[in-house]
Amino acid sequence: MPTLHEERLRRARLSLEGLSVGDALGGFFEFNHLASLARALTTHKLPDIQWHFTDDTNMALSIYWLLSIYERIEYEQQELAISFAMHFDRGRGYGPSIHRFVPRILSGQHWREVSKGVFGGSGSFGNGGAMRVAPVGAYFADDIDAVVRNAVASAEITHSHPEGIAGAIAVAVAAAYAWQLRSETVHRHTFISQVLQHVPASEVHEGLKKARALKPDTSVQEAVSILGNGSRVTAQDTVPFVLWCAGEKLASYEEAIWLTASGGGDVDTTCAMVGGIVSLYTGLAGIPADWIAHREPLPAWALGD
Repeated sequence: MPTLHEERLRRARLSLEGLSVGDALGGFFEFNHLASLARALTTHKLPDIQWHFTDDTNMALSIYWLLSIYERIEYEQQELAISFAMHFDRGRGYGPSIHRFVPRILSGQHWREVSKGVFGGSGSFGNGGAMRVAPVGAYFADDIDAVVRNAVASAEITHSHPEGIAGAIAVAVAAAYAWQLRSETVHRHTFISQVLQHVPASEVHEGLKKARALKPDTSVQEAVSILGNGSRVTAQDTVPFVLWCAGEKLASYEEAIWLTASGGGDVDTTCAMVGGIVSLYTGLAGIPADWIAHREPLPAWALGD
């Protein structure tokens, strides 16, 4: 019989698969062929080359690795910060703050000093804490309090502003509930309501309430006009749209990713978040096999393969 850790790690791996496939497909369009996205959304014809994952997956790999070794993020944040820095890959499309974060961590500075020192001491409220956190929600999906604690711990290493943390909590809790509710028919209003119980007062929280309130026939263009689509690369501008997409198409990984991509904006990151959530509801079989085959292989250093 598998241990609790083994069961939790299987869930985290499932979320990592969903996250990385969404990230790689979204990243293909965002960084290489954004002009072809409109055509792909009409035909659903996939780019027939290998899809490379971005910083979203690369940082999620460190989270998965840490969970596999320590079974938690809290109390092990310096280890995670070092892993982020050690596996930094300039070609993966990192934001500018990480370019400053990495040398400071590698020089021996503590993550808390580095994280609190950005943006005039207020910390970052970018969407980076939320983009990588779904495997945390998956791992602790049987314990929502642990989901919240460890989501905070994973985010504040680089995104210590309350909005950045609220965004990470929202995505992690959404991932947990996607797994918990996987045998039920779940409507967006119910799904987002479950998540809102755990998200602190914030712009992210207010955005989630707007996402919950949108009418069933709301178009993606209207949703973007109200919620954002990650274009501003903030948690506030990203997470409400992500949960709207996930809540709309929780039962279909493929439809959820196409809906998310159709919103434009920070496509790799929104698709990574949605993929990491929805895969926990659909299971691995819900991720199209050819999509997984097109994504570049995930590295052995993180997976222990």
